[in-house]
Amino acid sequence: MLLFFLFSSWNPFSGGGGESAGRRSQFPPKSLTSKKFSHSAQTSATPRHPLDPLTVGEIHRVRSILSSYEPFLGKFPAIQSMTIDEPDKLRVLGWQSGDPLLPRKAFVIGLLDNQSHLVTIDLESGRVETHEISSGSGYPMLTMEDVAAAVDAAVSYPGLEVSAAARGLSVANLSCISPSPGWFGPEEEGKRLLKVLCYSKQGTPNFYMRPLEGLVMTVDVDRREVIKFSDTGRGIPIPGGANTDYRFHPGNDPPEMNPINPISMEQPQGPSFTVTDGHLVEWANWEFHLKADQRAGFIVSRVVVRDSETGDRRSVMYKGFPSELFVPYMDVDEAWYFKSYMDAGEFGMGATAMPLVPLNDCPRNAHYMDGVFVSADGRPFIQPNMICLFERYAGDSAWRHTELTVSAGGEKVRNR
Repeated sequence: MLLFFLFSSWNPFSGGGGESAGRRSQFPPKSLTSKKFSHSAQTSATPRHPLDPLTVGEIHRVRSILSSYEPFLGKFPAIQSMTIDEPDKLRVLGWQSGDPLLPRKAFVIGLLDNQSHLVTIDLESGRVETHEISSGSGYPMLTMEDVAAAVDAAVSYPGLEVSAAARGLSVANLSCISPSPGWFGPEEEGKRLLKVLCYSKQGTPNFYMRPLEGLVMTVDVDRREVIKFSDTGRGIPIPGGANTDYRFHPGNDPPEMNPINPISMEQPQGPSFTVTDGHLVEWANWEFHLKADQRAGFIVSRVVVRDSETGDRRSVMYKGFPSELFVPYMDVDEAWYFKSYMDAGEFGMGATAMPLVPLNDCPRNAHYMDGVFVSADGRPFIQPNMICLFERYAGDSAWRHTELTVSAGGEKVRNR
């Protein structure tokens, strides 16, 4: 048997013309007041472990502290990141269940007046412990509000209507997205920029199949305006939309194949793993701490295995997470060279996670975890069922090796 945990990230950064041209797109997620708590969100309402993520109450407290903090009295910063400021590693290693919880602190990255503010807050005292302004190049990851504003600025740009009309379309027929941020060349350096591309959604929900090639709008995220408009592809035809709908419809003709009987793995006594206090997982002789993370998607910490022969506990890994998901397209064309997705660092793999569907994404007896994250205004929101934990059959033998040794008087069989 193997133990799996799964999470699914998506690309929410599509806006468009028509219905979405005059309003904000379907993100960011609504604030927590409009969301129902799932089981995992309720069980994590009170931290039990030094590495537990910030709770809903703690996020509200951090926002309250920042709102009354003198440097932010005139204007509240856009919150790019708010996470638990993890205690020193040696203190965490020395902590045991039942011990008093180590002091809880929050680490915040806020953007104000084009400067990144790095703030550490002691949650018990309610005081700002450290505050520095980043002097390095680059910017923190984008918020959903940043992306929505960039797309809104692009679809409102007058030049887009002209380019759409030249292709026999209107803005209402378009779906526009912001593939990747970043600056390219000295004229763009030092700005928060997004390139916005558009596609025709006529005749298909799979608009990626119908790009408006050569059309690129560069948007200054802070100024909320298009600073460069390039359309070099008016002579390139838009691919047709026929037979591009990838979705299954009940009326579709059945496949030309003999029917296959269902296969099911049963666990009549339930799963063999347990999840305690929302995040501590125990399975066989393994134990680890698992939590959702707005940037990395998930973090696995304090992985310990108990030796099956001696019973001794051994530390296998202190902390592990996806550092990045980098997808460079590596096409030098003017409308393609900038496509080099960094899903974690630019958009956040937790922030863009999709809810996992029971019996579709995850099998029976799976345990689901929510993410409690922070929107740009500093308020919490729930990313429901973004992680699932389940056991899986490890599979049958991939190969079998047999040796017949007459001298040994028997048969030796090895399976893998």
